[in-house]
Amino acid sequence: MQIKKTNLDGCYIIQPRLFKDERGSFFEGFNSKIFEELTGLNLDFVQDNQSTSSKGVLRGLHFQKGKYAQAKLVRVVRGSVQDVVVDIRPKSKTFGMYFSIILSGENNTQLFIPRGFAHGFLVLEENTIFTYKCDNFYNKESESGIIYNDVNLNIEWKNLDVDYKLSQKDLQLPKLEDLVL
Repeated sequence: MQIKKTNLDGCYIIQPRLFKDERGSFFEGFNSKIFEELTGLNLDFVQDNQSTSSKGVLRGLHFQKGKYAQAKLVRVVRGSVQDVVVDIRPKSKTFGMYFSIILSGENNTQLFIPRGFAHGFLVLEENTIFTYKCDNFYNKESESGIIYNDVNLNIEWKNLDVDYKLSQKDLQLPKLEDLVL
């Protein structure tokens, strides 16, 4: 497993080592011992989530507030997404900055997202399966988000040959500057 830093402090790209032979392939998706050795972080993932989406679905930018904040380890099982995270930690030197990466079932790349980040993804292929581990349980009263097209964030979402599909809830999210963190 290789772990690389991103431009956002505490956010890491994880590239599992893939083993292939005539039978197929194998990779270790997560190893807490190696993760801790390379990042200094000791995590206890308590919840796994999975979504299936069609091309053009845009989910996010979501996060949990306060004591229900979540660190996440995200990956794509089938298909591909443009994954985007935004640093919303007010005292961070990278506050308001974003990082974007393509995750796919083919590249097996994963992204570790620390607490204090908003997260979203744009689905690039039909029937994409997206999974993520969380280090804290979901709490509806603590959910929040930022509108995907906040002009101050200036996120460069991929242009697709279909319109983006967002939930009504995600279309009504505030800009980062309007959030009470």
